[in-house]
Amino acid sequence: VQLVESGGGLVQAGGSLRLTCAASGFTFDDWAIAWFRQAPGKDREFVAKVSWSGASTDYGDSVLGRFTMSKDNAKNMVYLQMDNLKPEDTAVYYCAADPWGSSQYKHAASYDYWGQGTQVTVSS
Repeated sequence: VQLVESGGGLVQAGGSLRLTCAASGFTFDDWAIAWFRQAPGKDREFVAKVSWSGASTDYGDSVLGRFTMSKDNAKNMVYLQMDNLKPEDTAVYYCAADPWGSSQYKHAASYDYWGQGTQVTVSS
């Protein structure tokens, strides 16, 4: 299982970024995928999750209405469109894969497979 994030960078507050997670080594269609983030000195925080089919999504309260997650099973890719970014969104963003469809999907401990992360920095 391999997950590779890209698309991070430096952006001003109010700007947008689109993160990409490229997946390989497993049956992508069958797995739910999530995004988490971790700022220095803080716990890993749930950002968003998409179901195996891509039909349903869920978001953390802090990003609801600003971030949109999507899944392209034909390309083995997931995306996180981040709009109206705020300085408090600054963190390393990780994608994670879940083959079991855990009901505890907001908890990082529910995921066995992680990417290496991509840094997002939002300046004020």
